[in-house]
Amino acid sequence: MTKYSVLAWSMVVALGGFLFGFDTAVISGAEKSIQQFWNLNVFEHGLTISIALIGTVIGSLLGSKPSDRFGRKNTLYCVAIAYLLASLGTALADNWYMFLIFRLLGGLGVGVSSVTAPIYISEISPADRRGRLVGLFQFNVVLGILISYLSNYLIGQGGETSWRWMLGVQAVPSFVFLVLIRYIPESPRWLILKKQANEKALAILRIINPLNCDQELISIQNSALDSEGKKHKKESLFSGRYSKPVMLAMSFAFFNQVSGINAIIYYAPRIFEMAGLGTHSSLLSTVGIGLINFTFTLLAISIIDKVGRRVLMLIGSIGLITSLFLVSYTFYAGDFGGFAIPVYIMLFIAFFAFSQGAVIWVFISEIFPNQVRAQGQTLGSSTHWIMAALIAFSFPYFAEKLGGGNTFLFFGVMMVAQLVFVWKIMPETKGKSLEQIDNSVLVMH
Repeated sequence: MTKYSVLAWSMVVALGGFLFGFDTAVISGAEKSIQQFWNLNVFEHGLTISIALIGTVIGSLLGSKPSDRFGRKNTLYCVAIAYLLASLGTALADNWYMFLIFRLLGGLGVGVSSVTAPIYISEISPADRRGRLVGLFQFNVVLGILISYLSNYLIGQGGETSWRWMLGVQAVPSFVFLVLIRYIPESPRWLILKKQANEKALAILRIINPLNCDQELISIQNSALDSEGKKHKKESLFSGRYSKPVMLAMSFAFFNQVSGINAIIYYAPRIFEMAGLGTHSSLLSTVGIGLINFTFTLLAISIIDKVGRRVLMLIGSIGLITSLFLVSYTFYAGDFGGFAIPVYIMLFIAFFAFSQGAVIWVFISEIFPNQVRAQGQTLGSSTHWIMAALIAFSFPYFAEKLGGGNTFLFFGVMMVAQLVFVWKIMPETKGKSLEQIDNSVLVMH
């Protein structure tokens, strides 16, 4: 019962990741029709596509506030409502300005979801299964992207207004998410530390960890106390006490994006055309990227609790360095015969999904103490999204000015730096409770 209850709660919350992925990617199938429908100029079109990403950055920056004040569960209710309104609003919008408002709302939902969902799952998961369960969030992000591509393909046969159906169909999983949240409990750690609702929290801990629930309750309560047994004063995340997890979260999120992942996800057809492929072959190769991303994410979350976060990151870093340098060399050599670039890019996607893609939300959700976890997740998530926006906006310029060889060489050098970071600095967190990570590994006193 315990195992399946926690899994069910995690799967419900991971639906937020599915909607995250779907909302992010669905616009790709509708953007040309939307541009034509409202006769948008280049600036207006760019704003239409990027406004959700702007909302995501804002949502990730603000995500810790409602999560700490109103609880993880109530915040997830708000996320579900944002997704539902955004999907219906964009599908039914009768003018461009209303469309922008609802796309911004969807982006806010993505940003808050990227903070709250991993926190919730990490706080209800047993230590020996936390990696797999939090990894469900990333798995669902990738699944949402895949399903949105498939949905766009099927609905795209429906004529001029098919773009409205592409965006509106998200209302179905959004409504399911909203209904299912009712059946999950609040995070016991939030109940103990923010509401002092110990009895209510203990009832939930009995389901999660029936053998050691009393000890876990005491451990969570003690995590709020200093070495003298007094309650920690409310401190800023940047007060110095949390300098090590702050450095780890920001570094991890930074390296995630300077790998070039979003440049490749957003601009894969353009990259393949730079390498001499035709439009049809480029689109076909993009579908391959989605499938490989999905497959290797699934593989990673199935073994993350067995082999550990660092092992996945070490293997992944070496694979990313190799594949990026091969892409760079091929651009320098100018020999684009065959499918060398697509093969190397797909190799990159496989190693990224197996390492950074699967580990980032798990690791960042683990490394901050209970009292500042939401703020820490906000820091990691907002760093990730700000870097994602910078890379997405700057890649076309640098690819044109510097060429593919120099651009991918930069990404490769950044992954060499990531390898050093993982090897020398990144701690292993597998199999430890959140309180053990706080006490024995991460916080610099």
